[in-house]
Amino acid sequence: MPPRLRVVVMGVSGAGKSTVGKGLADRLGLPFGDADDFHPPANIAKQAAGQPLNDDDRAPWLAAIGAWLASESGGVATCSALKRAYRDRLRAACPGVAFLHLTGPQALIAARQAARKGHFMPASLIASQFATLEIPDPEEGVIPLDVSLAPEALVEIAVAELSRRSAGT
Repeated sequence: MPPRLRVVVMGVSGAGKSTVGKGLADRLGLPFGDADDFHPPANIAKQAAGQPLNDDDRAPWLAAIGAWLASESGGVATCSALKRAYRDRLRAACPGVAFLHLTGPQALIAARQAARKGHFMPASLIASQFATLEIPDPEEGVIPLDVSLAPEALVEIAVAELSRRSAGT
């Protein structure tokens, strides 16, 4: 893998971005940045109150994630990156960033979201996440990962695919 590998693990809330992202960062020996840590307090309060974020709310958050990725010599960050415009903002801030999309049935992800304890994002917002999601087009080069697999398997698949792509095969 190139030493400056930068990766965004994307998907709706509850898809397992933090778990897979931490596992991938550990496996690759890279820094990890959790999207939740980049939210301004107003965003956390809004989501905790059951209100979905809008594009204006997400702008400073995306800027912070992009700046973190660009400042690292390599790293793995999580970010829902639900719209192509959001992914494009991250690409503009950090050219060459790779995206892994954790994808799966809404019912499975909603069940995981509902079982999650101590997180500010309520399960009631999962429908708005899926409604906002713009599934990446193939030309975006986003790597899809099926969340029905175990996180360890997703990390191994991600490593293999990132290695394959960095080798140009």
